[in-house]
Amino acid sequence: MTPDRPSAPRFARVPSGGPAFVAALLLSAALSPTLAQQPAARPSTFDAADTPGDSGGSITLTWSLSEDDGGGAQNVTGYELRRGTQAAGPFESVGFAAPGATQFRDPSAKAGPYYYQLTAVAPGGLSSEPLTVGPVRASAQWFRTARWNVLIIALFLFAVILYYIERGRRGHPPYVRRIAGLDALEEAIGRATEMGRPIVYVPGVHDMNEVQTVASMTILSHVAKKTAAYETRLMVPNRYSLVMTTARETIRESCLAAGRPDAYREDDIFYISDEQFGFVAGTSGLIVREKPAACLFLGSFFAESLILAEIGNSVGAIQIAGTAQPAQLPFFVAACDYTLIGEELFAASAYLSGEPKQLGSLRGQDIGKMLAFFGILLGTALTTLATLTGSPALASAFAMVSRFFANAS
Repeated sequence: MTPDRPSAPRFARVPSGGPAFVAALLLSAALSPTLAQQPAARPSTFDAADTPGDSGGSITLTWSLSEDDGGGAQNVTGYELRRGTQAAGPFESVGFAAPGATQFRDPSAKAGPYYYQLTAVAPGGLSSEPLTVGPVRASAQWFRTARWNVLIIALFLFAVILYYIERGRRGHPPYVRRIAGLDALEEAIGRATEMGRPIVYVPGVHDMNEVQTVASMTILSHVAKKTAAYETRLMVPNRYSLVMTTARETIRESCLAAGRPDAYREDDIFYISDEQFGFVAGTSGLIVREKPAACLFLGSFFAESLILAEIGNSVGAIQIAGTAQPAQLPFFVAACDYTLIGEELFAASAYLSGEPKQLGSLRGQDIGKMLAFFGILLGTALTTLATLTGSPALASAFAMVSRFFANAS
């Protein structure tokens, strides 16, 4: 029996042309990293211009896409934008645009002129040859064209206000609903006059840069005219010296207008303290000592609202309060006889004076609020119907309405 012999080793057969095939594979492997790291083609155009319709300080940059941006062979990771003050540099980076972008806005171009460079960045981090443009300078325009809707609304409200002012001058003033708190001022002043006790008027705890304090001064003018005519003492404690000075001038002019300059008492309009609760303590002590027949709290109030209202209530005074601070309204409603809610405080001047100019302005503001309400209602209806029906036309109409009112706010 013949013993088994080890079989001869087998070698793989190289197909015809094998050496050439192997050489091609080796050459491809050697060249592939180099091909992957080729820089992206730079864009053919690049431009920089002042951003239109703005207040200055902004440059808009536009360019064409690189040949390697988009399509099947994506070889661009983005576009780097740099800025310098000289054409030769140096340049600093101001932003990086994503692939497919053809525009960039530089909002920090405060001075100038500037030069800009654009490079297309490849996946390997290599950048194309830079494109340089400049010089360009940002400047402010007379009109912000993107806010044309604000001009339309302003002209509309201006025309409405002029119409109602002229209508009021001809003897047809606009109707203003009754405001119980303002009607009760006459009752409060008459009660103080009959009882022979003073009136304490607190114009809020803010300075004259607060619109509520300004509105309070207009009501103070009306109250001062009545107290001067009835010879009733009017006491006005103040937290700020400027408010005190304004209140003194307001009361002095009111006394002159009432024909009773001798009714003005400068010592009754006084300063207490800049400290919030120091002022509250001083005013509370005044109310307890003088026991006024009426307390008027009209202006901007905060944590001290309930303290003052409770002190006035404890001495049996008739109390009228008013503020545009929503968080303080519940305290005034609970502790005072009458409360002016929100914008009733600002409408008091027109309501009490009855002047056609002020009433016309008040009606114009109401028309503006109605316009805003109509915009909200229309936008809500359009977006609801667009969602339910899937109508592109309704969605487009909603987008147009929302842009119109959003830019106007």
